Amino acid sequence: MDQPVQQVDLFLVAWTAATVGLMADEILEVDLLAFETGDAAAHRAVVDGLIQSLRNGFVYVSHDVSADLIDTAYGMLEQFFTLPAETKTKFVAPGTHGQTGYTGLLVETAASAEVADWKEMLNWANDVPDGHPLRTRYPHRYHSQVLPEAAVPGISEVLNRFNDAIFDLQRRILRIIATGIGAHESYFEKMLVDGSTLSRAIHYPAMASAPDAPHVWAGEHADINLITALPRATAPGLQVKLKEEGTWIDAVAEGRQAIINTGLMLEVITNGTIAPGIHRVVAAPNQPGDRYSVVQFCHPTPWMILAPAVSCVTPETPQRFAPIAAADALDLVLYEINLIEESRT
Repeated sequence: MDQPVQQVDLFLVAWTAATVGLMADEILEVDLLAFETGDAAAHRAVVDGLIQSLRNGFVYVSHDVSADLIDTAYGMLEQFFTLPAETKTKFVAPGTHGQTGYTGLLVETAASAEVADWKEMLNWANDVPDGHPLRTRYPHRYHSQVLPEAAVPGISEVLNRFNDAIFDLQRRILRIIATGIGAHESYFEKMLVDGSTLSRAIHYPAMASAPDAPHVWAGEHADINLITALPRATAPGLQVKLKEEGTWIDAVAEGRQAIINTGLMLEVITNGTIAPGIHRVVAAPNQPGDRYSVVQFCHPTPWMILAPAVSCVTPETPQRFAPIAAADALDLVLYEINLIEESRT
């Protein structure tokens, strides 16, 4: 079923008691620019709307990322993914645990699934300089990026601009979340400096070619990171699991919307106040053609120790999570989803 969407914008002068009565199956839309440039009432409305929507781990955010940049990125990625398999495999980056370069079909597996996902991926991120302590300490996390420039000339510049634009979007959204949990607006800023944030282009082939119908494109899972940004995809397929009912609803970003979902690391920092968004990707019955999606996983710096924020620990909500290094939390999940090559099944 399609979910209803409510717009929270500058015309909303206060977040009233009626908000409490919102149906659990609603994913709200909030306006990033209203938070940044609106008056105090608009600012509060965006914060409250976002936190309310994240009850199910998802929110729509209207943004100012260039539509032309998104369209150009999708066009070049389609050029890459339609190349012969032997060409694409030239851009596999061994030993990187799927953190850069090409990953083929039926490799990544949702932690709760027994069947690998029917998708192929291209991963990239910002480089850190040679000799940087992060590169020395976490050699399996920081690599020289592997992008298919030789196969699709110009793709590196476009994808790097895309990566920077979506990272800036996520940084700004985390300022709203910080405000919503009672922390300073800049709470996440230093946590993100040279973090291992990852952009991922995903190609879901037409389901007619899937090996084991009814094989879904990507199984039920939660993301490990802080938050994930998903600008509009080329076709429907993303579904969100409602926390209370346990049922699934569709999530489709349109126009200048991005879908934001929460990850397991944010659950730790918020002491469970914001739970991770559970989702899957499924082809609708008789859905024609392929699906392309470009997402970005916002990660803290690997040496950051994740622990509940002081504002989220109260006598009513005692501390639930022991501290853990961000690098260790990520490595465990990479193992569970079959991306560590030497442990791959």
